[in-house]
Amino acid sequence: MSDYLLSIDQGTTSSRAILFSTSGALIHSAQQEFEQIFPDNGWVEHNPGDLWRTVLKTCQQVIAEADVRAEDIRSIGITNQRETTLLWDRHTGEPVYNAIVWQDRRTSDHCRMLLEAGWEQTIREKTGLLIDAYFTATKLQWLLNEVPGARLRAERGDLLFGTVDTFLLWHLTGGRAHLTDATNASRTLLFNIHEQQWDSELLSLFDIPISVLPEVMDSAADFGHTDPELFGCTIPIQGMAGDQQASLFGQACFQPGMVKSTYGTGCFLMANTGQQALLSENRLLTTVAYRLNGVTTYALEGSIFSAGATVQWLRDGINMIHDAREAETMAARLTQPTSVYFVPAFTGLGAPHWDPLARAAILGMTRGTTADDIAAAALQSVAFQTRDLQLAMQSDGLAADNFRVDGGMATNNYVLQFLSDILAVQVDRPVVTETTALGVAYLAGLQAGVFESLPAIESSWQIQRRFIPQMSPQERLRCIDGWQDAVCRIKTSAVA
Repeated sequence: MSDYLLSIDQGTTSSRAILFSTSGALIHSAQQEFEQIFPDNGWVEHNPGDLWRTVLKTCQQVIAEADVRAEDIRSIGITNQRETTLLWDRHTGEPVYNAIVWQDRRTSDHCRMLLEAGWEQTIREKTGLLIDAYFTATKLQWLLNEVPGARLRAERGDLLFGTVDTFLLWHLTGGRAHLTDATNASRTLLFNIHEQQWDSELLSLFDIPISVLPEVMDSAADFGHTDPELFGCTIPIQGMAGDQQASLFGQACFQPGMVKSTYGTGCFLMANTGQQALLSENRLLTTVAYRLNGVTTYALEGSIFSAGATVQWLRDGINMIHDAREAETMAARLTQPTSVYFVPAFTGLGAPHWDPLARAAILGMTRGTTADDIAAAALQSVAFQTRDLQLAMQSDGLAADNFRVDGGMATNNYVLQFLSDILAVQVDRPVVTETTALGVAYLAGLQAGVFESLPAIESSWQIQRRFIPQMSPQERLRCIDGWQDAVCRIKTSAVA
């Protein structure tokens, strides 16, 4: 009997492969960063070859370093940065252009035109999403219109579209599988989340030929087998989900009302709403949480564009720190609360503001401001942005007194304590914080028969540490008032 599950976690700044036991214990991991490409103001791209090479290398590395045989891997799950858009030749696999990343804002003007033309209600009702450059459809439309010859090749049936999951699956299977799952499809602005199929009206609106689209599967399904040349044998691929849905699954948030918050490059708050697709009145997103055996579970989600990316900017943008962990040390050195606020709107403000033209700012500085203040403000911005999402969810009728957290920043005790203080809720960090990768391991294991049911997975979730609010109500209110003032100052609506 095979003893392991392999998760591929292809993120915004790095690719990782994580090997789990069939009981869900983390055995070994490998990670490799890749280049971020910024061709123009607000444009963000990745080299598709980098995505594939880093995934393949980390998979091969983790198998070798863990000293296991590929034959002992029961199944593979794939989770991925969502909305990032690729278009490639179905015969050669050659991309027609770089991957356009979810953070990219090049289609903001086109989105504004769609809003002005009155399409928002139709799109929200069908997809649960807002019209924004964040999502996939306008990125794909840009590729078809702006890359020379791309539209003609697509209409001839020579090109394939995919989000990163589909692109990796195509390469892993040697070009034999062109598939996605319902969670990734639900982030494209092209998928009707109620009918669970590509929507002909939206395809016409965005001028997308249906021939380029992948088939949509359950999140736990038989997606194909790896090419034997990659690992020396074929391995079934049986789990797939966008990173935030995978995290929800890995946190065992299977009951309506359960909430998780993931802190990676961005921050993503997601609440399970069961089989009800709850339409937000506060500009949150309605999305597919997972689809199993043809039954769809929905979620309400708020997205923040910059969390870990803010700390990465401190490191790479202005060289204020050499390692992300330094920011926690610097913040903890402060003996008095900082009066500095860092609004990290590098690519606009996400939910619930959805202001694509807002830009980052550091406010409240004086001659006495130090690098420690700026580091603290950068970390605190994560909690303030999460509170904005919390308030929106509460207004939509979802009030949670417990948040399950994960992602790279979940190891930062300063961030989690401040998060608990500002949200006034208990914050739980699980034993396994790599819940995105764990989630698709669970999905692959479900399809492979490793796990019998969702309750069996739920019973394996374990808490590592709980953070309880410690801040006084007066100090909490002062901090929140300062944040709200800072956000108002950088929103373009305020400038206008």
